[in-house]
Amino acid sequence: MTDPAAPRTAGFSNLVLRVISSVVLAPIAILAAWIGGVPFVAFWTVAASIVLWEWSALVKNASQADKSLGWFAGWMVAGLVYAGVLLLCPIVLRGDPALGFVAMLFLFAIVWVTDIAAYFVGRAVGGPKLWPAVSPKKTCSGAIGGTLGGVAAGILVVKLAGLVVAPMLVIVALALSVAAQLGDLLESAIKRHFGAKDAGQLIPGHGGLMDRLDSVLPSAVATWVVLTLLA
Repeated sequence: MTDPAAPRTAGFSNLVLRVISSVVLAPIAILAAWIGGVPFVAFWTVAASIVLWEWSALVKNASQADKSLGWFAGWMVAGLVYAGVLLLCPIVLRGDPALGFVAMLFLFAIVWVTDIAAYFVGRAVGGPKLWPAVSPKKTCSGAIGGTLGGVAAGILVVKLAGLVVAPMLVIVALALSVAAQLGDLLESAIKRHFGAKDAGQLIPGHGGLMDRLDSVLPSAVATWVVLTLLA
């Protein structure tokens, strides 16, 4: 007989791994952003390289299983673009001498809290699924909770930095939280296309680095676009 408590136990164990991984990785990312310069560029170069390697592995494994997919059916080009944007956008954001570090904290806070709030609100409230064909576990309540949490986190960073919480920043925070969730769904769709549960096994509880940074990429792009328009 199947133990009915097994899924709950497995879910709790996975949550513990996710928390431990986040506690280790988040300070490293913040430290790299605080230092800036060459260490920051090196950090994101390594991250982008790992993501490209994980993307290539997905394509390669799928191509070996189904020869009709082909190695270069546009997917490797898309992987290069994906990794390249992941590298360039944070570097551009951090490049501002006055607000670069705050911009990265703003981005990190929104992305991370959106993910955390969506997870816990979704599990606590439940309700209709957000997009079951792509990500069966995500709920509409989780998406709403994640968005509200992400916006609140962004506003908190702005206030702690001593900046004015202008209405535009609230809109930007809202856009970044939505972009983070869309990025998560996009990566889920890509993995589902290739028949993979995770992009890799590098990070316990999270899968690959691509699984961890899927929300950062679109949010970083959105931040760069908004700041460019404002400038």
